[in-house]
Amino acid sequence: MNPSIAHDKWRESALCQQTDPEAYYPEAGDSGTTAKQACLNCPVIAECLDYAVDSRQRWGIWGGLGQKELRRLINARAAA
Repeated sequence: MNPSIAHDKWRESALCQQTDPEAYYPEAGDSGTTAKQACLNCPVIAECLDYAVDSRQRWGIWGGLGQKELRRLINARAAA
C-alpha cells in the first residue's frame, strides 16, 4: 500500500479542510473552478493527487483535477 494512503496526515494541511466540502463535488456541468483554484494554492496538492490515484477516486476534485482528468490519469497509470 502506498504511504500516502496508509499515513494520510497530509490531510491536516489540506486547504479543502478550511472550505466548503460541497465545492469539491460539483454538480453535473459545473467545472469545479473554485475548488480547482483552491487546490493550486494547497501545500499538499501532490499528496492529494497521489492519494486519489492510489485509492482510485472517481468522483470529485482531487489534487486540482476534475473527475474526467482524474479518471484519465488513473487509467494511464494503471496501463503503465
